[in-house]
Amino acid sequence: MKQFETATFINKEKLEQLTNEYQNNKINRIVRHTMSNVPITEMAYHKDNLCNNEMIFDIEIPTMPVTNQKSSGRCWIFAACNVLREIIAKNLKIKNFELSQSYVAFYDRLEKINYELESIIDFVDKEHDDRTLEHILSNGLCDGGQWDMFVNIIKKYGIVPKSAMPETFQSSNTGLSNHLINACMKKFAYDAKIAYQAEGIKRVRQLKEELLEKFYTVLLNCHGVPCQKFDFEYVDEENNYHIDKDLTPIEFYNKYIGNILDEYVSVINSPTSDKPFYNTYTINYLGNVIEGKKITHLNVPMERLTELALNQIKNKEITWFGSDCGKYASRTDGIWDDLSFDYEVLFGLDYNFTKEAGLDYKASVMNHAMVLTGVALKNGQPTKWKVENSWGPSAGINGYYVMTQSWFDRFVYQIVINKKYLTSEELKAFEKEPIVLKPWDPMGSLAD
Repeated sequence: MKQFETATFINKEKLEQLTNEYQNNKINRIVRHTMSNVPITEMAYHKDNLCNNEMIFDIEIPTMPVTNQKSSGRCWIFAACNVLREIIAKNLKIKNFELSQSYVAFYDRLEKINYELESIIDFVDKEHDDRTLEHILSNGLCDGGQWDMFVNIIKKYGIVPKSAMPETFQSSNTGLSNHLINACMKKFAYDAKIAYQAEGIKRVRQLKEELLEKFYTVLLNCHGVPCQKFDFEYVDEENNYHIDKDLTPIEFYNKYIGNILDEYVSVINSPTSDKPFYNTYTINYLGNVIEGKKITHLNVPMERLTELALNQIKNKEITWFGSDCGKYASRTDGIWDDLSFDYEVLFGLDYNFTKEAGLDYKASVMNHAMVLTGVALKNGQPTKWKVENSWGPSAGINGYYVMTQSWFDRFVYQIVINKKYLTSEELKAFEKEPIVLKPWDPMGSLAD
């Protein structure tokens, strides 16, 4: 079929008719006047369900004060650090403690830059409009990530307390530095192709190493120089002072975290026809540490994902998860509830996709990571969850949110679960070579 072969055009007489009908409806006037002064979310939001969405739970895990990722897309790092800090604090009986998100982000950005440059080199003999190359260049360096990417960084570089590498303005405000780095990497893609045609792959690799050294300097300027050794000081809940001297980041990781990261796996719910349940999947050209672990997801039905999250929370273990946080949310009341927003009534439009169709047609995708810290039950089944976010204490209820089970079913795509909660069949699935998905698959989206 030719382009626009069956297309219709906008009829001006029809527009005049519709305008008259609009103006004769007094409700439209009220809506228009209100929308000129009030955010759409406030107009659509109603509090009919507020009494069912109080910050009260059957199971609630005590956690430390919320953190703040500020103007950066490091939610996945903050959420993962929150999981680890609770483990460390519980073992050492510390009341308040934070790990350095900037330290993790520094090495994540460095590894992502190297990953991006190597990905570009893979396509140095392709045309500039090759779809995979276009995808690589359009994504570029970003702050977002996945749980397995966090694990790769920690296992390679270790981790440090926040006091050993505090935040800088640039680590908390990454937009412009990412933009400038990405502009240079696109220029590298162009230069690499010219160099490859003229001088071959050896010259391309020389250009890559020169550029990587420059990017390393940029990151040092943005984050500061990562510490090589530090003293770990803390006061326990009985007011006893402790100090552990001259630790390297790897020594700190080995001593205070150990091999626990090896026990956690990513479980997703992607009910699309191309991803049969109880198989594992990875995504081509998605990662940070080239020699690190592949991003690997076990796909399960939503009922099973909910069951796994519940079992882990029942055992008083906070749970990292990824969701589409942009849907049906009130920052003021600290609620994620799809039944508390009447966009359909407000606009007369139908937004209701199935979860499968929403993924296939890009209506929803995972874009934010947080941690579950509590759950409310009715007849043994979850009705709402307590969520620790990383937007600071001024968002939500002192930084915490209530997420309804209805919203959970529709917009939660990923949780990280200790392997001890999986069945033998699920564990066997992880032992298989994962099915490789296309780079643009929605399960390759990054939480930011």
